[in-house]
Amino acid sequence: MNPLKKLWTDHRQAVWLDFIERELLTGGGLQRFVDDDGVRGVTSNPSIFQKAIEGGGAYDSAVAALLDAEPGMETNDLYEALAIEDIRDAADVLRPVWSESGGEDGFVSLEVSPYLAHDTDGTVAEARRLWVAVDRPNLMIKVPATAAGAPAIESLIAGGINVNATLMFSLADYEAVAQAYVRGISACAAPGRVGSVASFFVSRVDTMVDAALEAIGSDRALALRGKAAVANAKLAYRRFQEIFHDGPFAEQAARGARVQRPLWASTSTKNPAYRDVVYVEELIGPDTVNTLPVATLEAFRDHGEPRTSITEGVDDAVATVAALAAIGIDMDAVTARLQTDGVAAFAASFDKLLAALDGARSV
Repeated sequence: MNPLKKLWTDHRQAVWLDFIERELLTGGGLQRFVDDDGVRGVTSNPSIFQKAIEGGGAYDSAVAALLDAEPGMETNDLYEALAIEDIRDAADVLRPVWSESGGEDGFVSLEVSPYLAHDTDGTVAEARRLWVAVDRPNLMIKVPATAAGAPAIESLIAGGINVNATLMFSLADYEAVAQAYVRGISACAAPGRVGSVASFFVSRVDTMVDAALEAIGSDRALALRGKAAVANAKLAYRRFQEIFHDGPFAEQAARGARVQRPLWASTSTKNPAYRDVVYVEELIGPDTVNTLPVATLEAFRDHGEPRTSITEGVDDAVATVAALAAIGIDMDAVTARLQTDGVAAFAASFDKLLAALDGARSV
Protein backbone atom coordinates (compact mmCIF):
# COMPACT_ATOMS: atom_id res chain seq x y z
CA MET A 1 0.00 0.00 0.00
CA ASN A 2 1.01 3.60 -0.59
CA PRO A 3 2.88 4.65 2.61
CA LEU A 4 0.81 7.85 2.73
CA LYS A 5 -2.41 5.86 2.93
CA LYS A 6 -0.92 3.68 5.66
CA LEU A 7 -0.56 6.73 7.87
CA TRP A 8 -4.36 6.78 8.13
CA THR A 9 -5.29 3.12 7.87
CA ASP A 10 -2.60 1.82 10.23
CA HIS A 11 -1.79 4.80 12.46
CA ARG A 12 -4.85 7.13 12.36
CA GLN A 13 -2.79 10.10 11.26
CA ALA A 14 -4.42 12.31 8.63
CA VAL A 15 -2.36 13.72 5.76
CA TRP A 16 -3.28 17.25 4.69
CA LEU A 17 -1.74 19.03 1.73
CA ASP A 18 0.13 22.23 2.59
CA PHE A 19 -0.47 23.85 -0.78
CA ILE A 20 -3.19 25.40 -2.87
CA GLU A 21 -3.34 27.03 -6.29
CA ARG A 22 -5.92 27.46 -9.03
CA GLU A 23 -4.42 24.89 -11.44
CA LEU A 24 -4.37 22.24 -8.70
CA LEU A 25 -8.13 22.67 -8.43
CA THR A 26 -9.13 23.15 -12.05
CA GLY A 27 -6.82 20.43 -13.37
CA GLY A 28 -7.98 17.70 -11.00
CA GLY A 29 -4.69 17.57 -9.09
CA LEU A 30 -6.26 17.84 -5.67
CA GLN A 31 -8.74 15.10 -6.45
CA ARG A 32 -5.85 12.84 -7.48
CA PHE A 33 -4.08 13.53 -4.20
CA VAL A 34 -7.28 12.53 -2.40
CA ASP A 35 -7.84 9.39 -4.48
CA ASP A 36 -4.26 8.16 -4.85
CA ASP A 37 -2.60 9.34 -1.63
CA GLY A 38 -5.42 9.53 0.86
CA VAL A 39 -5.08 13.30 1.40
CA ARG A 40 -7.76 14.36 3.88
CA GLY A 41 -7.41 18.15 4.04
CA VAL A 42 -5.70 21.27 2.72
CA THR A 43 -3.99 24.17 4.45
CA SER A 44 -3.18 27.60 3.09
CA ASN A 45 -1.43 30.68 4.39
CA PRO A 46 -0.44 34.10 3.03
CA SER A 47 2.90 32.77 1.76
CA ILE A 48 1.21 29.98 -0.19
CA PHE A 49 -1.29 32.37 -1.78
CA GLN A 50 1.48 34.85 -2.56
CA LYS A 51 3.49 32.27 -4.48
CA ALA A 52 0.41 30.95 -6.26
CA ILE A 53 -1.00 34.29 -7.36
CA GLU A 54 2.37 35.88 -8.17
CA GLY A 55 2.96 32.95 -10.49
CA GLY A 56 0.31 34.44 -12.75
CA GLY A 57 -0.99 32.05 -15.39
CA ALA A 58 -4.16 30.58 -14.03
CA TYR A 59 -5.03 33.76 -12.11
CA ASP A 60 -4.55 36.27 -14.93
CA SER A 61 -7.98 35.82 -16.46
CA ALA A 62 -9.68 35.76 -13.06
CA VAL A 63 -8.01 39.04 -12.05
CA ALA A 64 -8.95 40.62 -15.37
CA ALA A 65 -12.57 39.50 -15.05
CA LEU A 66 -12.87 40.87 -11.52
CA LEU A 67 -11.38 44.22 -12.51
CA ASP A 68 -13.56 44.44 -15.62
CA ALA A 69 -16.63 43.94 -13.48
CA GLU A 70 -15.46 46.37 -10.78
CA PRO A 71 -12.52 48.55 -11.87
CA GLY A 72 -12.39 50.32 -8.51
CA MET A 73 -12.16 47.11 -6.47
CA GLU A 74 -9.83 47.48 -3.50
CA THR A 75 -6.71 45.34 -3.74
CA ASN A 76 -7.49 43.46 -0.54
CA ASP A 77 -10.96 42.66 -1.89
CA LEU A 78 -9.40 41.44 -5.12
CA TYR A 79 -7.16 39.06 -3.19
CA GLU A 80 -10.05 37.89 -1.07
CA ALA A 81 -12.23 37.14 -4.09
CA LEU A 82 -9.47 34.98 -5.60
CA ALA A 83 -8.71 33.22 -2.31
CA ILE A 84 -12.35 32.52 -1.49
CA GLU A 85 -12.94 30.96 -4.91
CA ASP A 86 -9.95 28.66 -4.40
CA ILE A 87 -10.99 27.77 -0.86
CA ARG A 88 -14.56 26.99 -1.92
CA ASP A 89 -13.37 24.80 -4.79
CA ALA A 90 -10.97 22.90 -2.52
CA ALA A 91 -13.69 22.50 0.09
CA ASP A 92 -16.02 21.05 -2.54
CA VAL A 93 -13.40 18.49 -3.60
CA LEU A 94 -12.94 17.49 0.05
CA ARG A 95 -16.62 17.56 0.98
CA PRO A 96 -17.01 13.77 0.51
CA VAL A 97 -14.12 13.20 2.94
CA TRP A 98 -15.80 15.53 5.42
CA SER A 99 -19.14 13.75 5.04
CA GLU A 100 -17.76 10.21 5.18
CA SER A 101 -15.70 11.03 8.28
CA GLY A 102 -18.66 12.58 10.07
CA GLY A 103 -16.97 15.97 10.09
CA GLU A 104 -13.64 14.75 11.44
CA ASP A 105 -11.62 15.49 8.29
CA GLY A 106 -11.99 17.02 4.85
CA PHE A 107 -11.18 20.57 5.96
CA VAL A 108 -9.66 23.47 4.05
CA SER A 109 -7.99 26.25 6.04
CA LEU A 110 -8.09 29.98 5.30
CA GLU A 111 -6.08 32.38 7.44
CA VAL A 112 -7.27 35.67 8.88
CA SER A 113 -5.19 38.68 7.89
CA PRO A 114 -1.71 38.55 9.45
CA TYR A 115 -2.16 42.23 10.30
CA LEU A 116 -4.65 41.12 12.97
CA ALA A 117 -2.30 38.77 14.83
CA HIS A 118 -2.33 41.00 17.92
CA ASP A 119 -5.97 42.12 17.72
CA THR A 120 -8.44 39.78 19.42
CA ASP A 121 -11.64 41.59 18.46
CA GLY A 122 -10.44 42.19 14.91
CA THR A 123 -9.54 38.52 14.51
CA VAL A 124 -12.94 37.36 15.76
CA ALA A 125 -14.78 39.80 13.48
CA GLU A 126 -12.77 38.83 10.38
CA ALA A 127 -13.05 35.11 11.13
CA ARG A 128 -16.83 35.37 11.41
CA ARG A 129 -17.00 37.39 8.19
CA LEU A 130 -14.86 34.87 6.27
CA TRP A 131 -16.90 31.99 7.68
CA VAL A 132 -20.06 33.50 6.20
CA ALA A 133 -18.38 34.54 2.94
CA VAL A 134 -16.91 31.12 2.15
CA ASP A 135 -20.10 29.34 3.27
CA ARG A 136 -18.70 25.81 3.50
CA PRO A 137 -19.10 23.60 6.60
CA ASN A 138 -15.63 22.10 6.03
CA LEU A 139 -13.84 25.44 6.23
CA MET A 140 -11.35 26.03 9.04
CA ILE A 141 -10.35 29.55 9.96
CA LYS A 142 -6.66 29.84 10.79
CA VAL A 143 -5.87 32.01 13.81
CA PRO A 144 -2.30 32.57 15.03
CA ALA A 145 -1.60 31.39 18.58
CA THR A 146 -0.45 34.76 19.83
CA ALA A 147 -1.51 36.18 23.18
CA ALA A 148 -4.37 37.92 21.34
CA GLY A 149 -5.16 34.82 19.29
CA ALA A 150 -5.96 32.47 22.17
CA PRO A 151 -9.08 34.34 23.38
CA ALA A 152 -10.16 34.71 19.76
CA ILE A 153 -9.90 30.94 19.33
CA GLU A 154 -12.01 30.40 22.44
CA SER A 155 -14.69 32.79 21.19
CA LEU A 156 -14.83 31.26 17.71
CA ILE A 157 -15.03 27.69 19.00
CA ALA A 158 -17.81 28.70 21.40
CA GLY A 159 -19.63 30.15 18.40
CA GLY A 160 -19.40 26.92 16.41
CA ILE A 161 -16.68 27.98 13.94
CA ASN A 162 -13.97 25.48 13.00
CA VAL A 163 -10.51 26.76 13.94
CA ASN A 164 -6.99 25.89 12.91
CA ALA A 165 -4.79 27.45 15.62
CA THR A 166 -1.52 28.16 13.87
CA LEU A 167 2.03 29.40 14.37
CA MET A 168 2.61 27.44 17.58
CA PHE A 169 6.22 26.73 18.46
CA SER A 170 6.34 26.32 22.24
CA LEU A 171 4.71 24.13 24.85
CA ALA A 172 3.29 27.33 26.34
CA ASP A 173 1.67 28.11 22.97
CA TYR A 174 0.19 24.63 22.91
CA GLU A 175 -1.12 24.88 26.47
CA ALA A 176 -2.81 28.21 25.80
CA VAL A 177 -4.47 26.96 22.61
CA ALA A 178 -5.61 23.63 24.06
CA GLN A 179 -7.13 25.30 27.10
CA ALA A 180 -8.81 27.91 24.89
CA TYR A 181 -10.35 25.07 22.88
CA VAL A 182 -11.57 23.28 26.00
CA ARG A 183 -13.18 26.45 27.32
CA GLY A 184 -14.67 27.27 23.95
CA ILE A 185 -16.12 23.83 23.31
CA SER A 186 -17.56 23.77 26.84
CA ALA A 187 -19.55 26.88 25.94
CA CYS A 188 -20.57 25.63 22.47
CA ALA A 189 -24.21 24.65 22.06
CA ALA A 190 -23.43 22.04 19.37
CA PRO A 191 -19.92 20.74 20.11
CA GLY A 192 -20.23 17.75 17.81
CA ARG A 193 -20.31 20.05 14.79
CA VAL A 194 -17.00 21.77 15.51
CA GLY A 195 -13.58 20.70 14.29
CA SER A 196 -10.23 22.11 15.38
CA VAL A 197 -6.53 21.44 15.04
CA ALA A 198 -3.54 22.90 16.86
CA SER A 199 -0.78 23.55 14.30
CA PHE A 200 2.60 22.99 15.94
CA PHE A 201 5.53 24.06 13.75
CA VAL A 202 8.46 21.69 13.60
CA SER A 203 11.42 22.11 11.23
CA ARG A 204 11.93 25.81 11.90
CA VAL A 205 12.79 24.90 15.50
CA ASP A 206 15.74 22.80 14.34
CA THR A 207 16.84 25.52 11.93
CA MET A 208 17.17 28.10 14.71
CA VAL A 209 18.44 25.76 17.41
CA ASP A 210 21.01 24.15 15.11
CA ALA A 211 22.42 27.58 14.27
CA ALA A 212 22.84 28.30 17.97
CA LEU A 213 24.46 24.91 18.56
CA GLU A 214 26.91 25.45 15.73
CA ALA A 215 27.78 28.86 17.15
CA ILE A 216 28.64 27.18 20.46
CA GLY A 217 30.63 24.60 18.52
CA SER A 218 31.46 22.13 21.30
CA ASP A 219 31.13 18.38 20.77
CA ARG A 220 28.35 18.38 23.35
CA ALA A 221 26.47 21.06 21.44
CA LEU A 222 26.98 19.60 17.99
CA ALA A 223 25.70 16.21 19.18
CA LEU A 224 22.31 17.84 19.80
CA ARG A 225 21.79 19.09 16.25
CA GLY A 226 18.56 17.90 14.62
CA LYS A 227 16.99 16.79 17.90
CA ALA A 228 15.19 19.83 19.28
CA ALA A 229 12.21 19.97 16.90
CA VAL A 230 11.08 16.37 17.26
CA ALA A 231 11.63 16.46 21.02
CA ASN A 232 9.54 19.64 21.28
CA ALA A 233 6.69 18.11 19.27
CA LYS A 234 6.72 14.86 21.25
CA LEU A 235 6.35 16.78 24.49
CA ALA A 236 3.42 18.68 22.99
CA TYR A 237 1.78 15.37 22.07
CA ARG A 238 2.31 14.08 25.60
CA ARG A 239 0.47 17.14 26.89
CA PHE A 240 -2.28 16.56 24.32
CA GLN A 241 -2.82 13.08 25.74
CA GLU A 242 -2.97 14.44 29.29
CA ILE A 243 -5.54 17.09 28.40
CA PHE A 244 -7.77 15.17 26.03
CA HIS A 245 -7.47 11.54 27.10
CA ASP A 246 -6.45 11.55 30.76
CA GLY A 247 -8.19 14.69 32.01
CA PRO A 248 -11.61 16.27 32.42
CA PHE A 249 -12.24 16.53 28.67
CA ALA A 250 -14.24 13.32 29.03
CA GLU A 251 -17.22 15.44 30.05
CA GLN A 252 -17.09 17.31 26.74
CA ALA A 253 -16.48 14.11 24.79
CA ALA A 254 -19.71 12.79 26.29
CA ARG A 255 -21.44 15.84 24.76
CA GLY A 256 -20.09 14.83 21.36
CA ALA A 257 -17.03 17.10 21.29
CA ARG A 258 -13.98 15.98 19.34
CA VAL A 259 -10.44 16.28 20.57
CA GLN A 260 -8.43 19.13 19.12
CA ARG A 261 -5.84 17.22 17.13
CA PRO A 262 -2.21 18.31 17.04
CA LEU A 263 -1.20 19.18 13.48
CA TRP A 264 2.47 19.03 12.58
CA ALA A 265 3.29 21.99 10.32
CA SER A 266 6.54 23.11 8.69
CA THR A 267 7.46 19.49 8.06
CA SER A 268 9.67 19.91 5.02
CA THR A 269 13.32 19.23 5.83
CA LYS A 270 15.36 22.43 5.62
CA ASN A 271 18.76 20.82 6.27
CA PRO A 272 19.84 18.52 3.38
CA ALA A 273 21.96 16.53 5.84
CA TYR A 274 18.74 15.22 7.43
CA ARG A 275 16.42 12.58 6.00
CA ASP A 276 13.90 14.34 3.78
CA VAL A 277 10.94 12.74 5.56
CA VAL A 278 12.27 12.89 9.12
CA TYR A 279 9.52 15.24 10.31
CA VAL A 280 6.93 12.82 9.03
CA GLU A 281 8.43 9.52 10.16
CA GLU A 282 9.22 10.69 13.70
CA LEU A 283 5.81 12.23 14.45
CA ILE A 284 3.31 9.53 13.51
CA GLY A 285 0.50 8.63 15.86
CA PRO A 286 -3.26 8.59 16.43
CA ASP A 287 -5.33 11.76 16.62
CA THR A 288 -2.73 13.77 14.69
CA VAL A 289 -2.48 15.52 11.34
CA ASN A 290 0.64 16.12 9.27
CA THR A 291 0.36 18.82 6.63
CA LEU A 292 2.84 18.23 3.84
CA PRO A 293 4.09 20.39 0.99
CA VAL A 294 4.04 18.59 -2.34
CA ALA A 295 7.75 17.69 -2.36
CA THR A 296 7.60 16.11 1.11
CA LEU A 297 4.40 14.27 0.25
CA GLU A 298 6.02 12.82 -2.87
CA ALA A 299 9.15 11.87 -0.95
CA PHE A 300 7.15 10.01 1.68
CA ARG A 301 5.12 8.27 -1.00
CA ASP A 302 8.41 7.11 -2.53
CA HIS A 303 10.37 5.95 0.53
CA GLY A 304 8.52 6.77 3.72
CA GLU A 305 8.49 4.16 6.48
CA PRO A 306 5.37 4.47 8.63
CA ARG A 307 5.42 3.41 12.28
CA THR A 308 3.74 4.74 15.41
CA SER A 309 6.62 6.93 16.50
CA ILE A 310 5.12 9.88 18.37
CA THR A 311 5.16 8.06 21.72
CA GLU A 312 8.67 6.66 21.26
CA GLY A 313 11.53 8.17 23.22
CA VAL A 314 9.53 10.68 25.26
CA ASP A 315 12.01 10.40 28.12
CA ASP A 316 14.76 11.10 25.60
CA ALA A 317 12.83 14.18 24.47
CA VAL A 318 12.77 15.45 28.06
CA ALA A 319 16.51 14.80 28.31
CA THR A 320 17.15 16.63 25.02
CA VAL A 321 15.39 19.77 26.21
CA ALA A 322 17.30 19.60 29.50
CA ALA A 323 20.61 19.15 27.66
CA LEU A 324 19.86 22.18 25.48
CA ALA A 325 19.15 24.27 28.55
CA ALA A 326 22.36 23.07 30.19
CA ILE A 327 24.47 24.53 27.39
CA GLY A 328 22.56 27.80 27.27
CA ILE A 329 19.84 27.19 24.65
CA ASP A 330 16.68 28.84 25.99
CA MET A 331 13.83 27.07 24.20
CA ASP A 332 11.31 29.63 25.45
CA ALA A 333 13.32 32.41 23.85
CA VAL A 334 13.82 30.41 20.64
CA THR A 335 10.15 29.59 20.20
CA ALA A 336 9.01 33.13 21.08
CA ARG A 337 11.33 34.51 18.40
CA LEU A 338 10.09 31.95 15.89
CA GLN A 339 6.48 32.97 16.43
CA THR A 340 7.33 36.66 16.11
CA ASP A 341 9.28 35.95 12.93
CA GLY A 342 6.46 33.75 11.60
CA VAL A 343 3.85 36.49 12.01
CA ALA A 344 6.21 38.99 10.36
CA ALA A 345 6.94 36.61 7.47
CA PHE A 346 3.25 36.08 6.75
CA ALA A 347 2.65 39.83 6.86
CA ALA A 348 5.55 40.37 4.44
CA SER A 349 4.13 37.74 2.10
CA PHE A 350 0.76 39.44 2.26
CA ASP A 351 2.38 42.78 1.43
CA LYS A 352 4.09 41.22 -1.60
CA LEU A 353 0.85 39.61 -2.70
CA LEU A 354 -1.06 42.88 -2.53
CA ALA A 355 1.75 44.64 -4.39
CA ALA A 356 1.57 42.03 -7.15
CA LEU A 357 -2.18 42.49 -7.45
CA ASP A 358 -1.71 46.24 -7.57
CA GLY A 359 0.68 45.65 -10.46
CA ALA A 360 -1.97 43.62 -12.26
CA ARG A 361 -4.15 46.72 -12.51
CA SER A 362 -1.71 48.33 -14.92
CA VAL A 363 -1.29 45.30 -17.19
